[in-house]
Amino acid sequence: MASEGGEKPEVFGVERVAVTTRSYDWIIPTLRLLAFFATLAAALVMALNKQKKTFVVATIGTTPIQVTLTAKFRHTPAFVFFVIVNGIASLHNLLMLIVNLVGRKFDYKGLRPLVIAALDMMNVALVSGGVNAAAFMGQLGRDGNSHARWNKICDKFESYCDRGSGAMLASFIGLGLMIIVNIISIVKLRNHKLVNSSIVP
Repeated sequence: MASEGGEKPEVFGVERVAVTTRSYDWIIPTLRLLAFFATLAAALVMALNKQKKTFVVATIGTTPIQVTLTAKFRHTPAFVFFVIVNGIASLHNLLMLIVNLVGRKFDYKGLRPLVIAALDMMNVALVSGGVNAAAFMGQLGRDGNSHARWNKICDKFESYCDRGSGAMLASFIGLGLMIIVNIISIVKLRNHKLVNSSIVP
């Protein structure tokens, strides 16, 4: 309630919320930087993952018939999608780091926190879909599927599968970091609205 002298009403807790928010401003950029490196590493390792191996498929007399096969990520659509979404996520985190440094000057009507939270959520969904699709194909390559008569390949292309597993692990780490960033962004958005709604002219 306003005072009789026409002074502005006191708003308890608003200053504390603002100070607390500012004191933890370093957390999101740090998590974003770690997520950037994790998703970038995942995309690069999977994109560069390739192994060539020669197999003996038959023997004519004493002469072995050999065939050389190459395992590449682009042979599997799920791995291609994995590379694309992790590349998008790393680019997103890099752009958000830049926005965190210079974007405060271009905050149109206070929409910046809302837009960032929405973009974070979209990237979490993309990376989650990509890494889970890749993990499914990785499990199929490691164990095969006897019911569908799909043979495993990881007993033949060990290095290829090991590097793919490392890329998936990095992507899962990046996904976890991005989920934490998304949660913090939503909490900050709520605090931002709380501060704005509490300041009554």
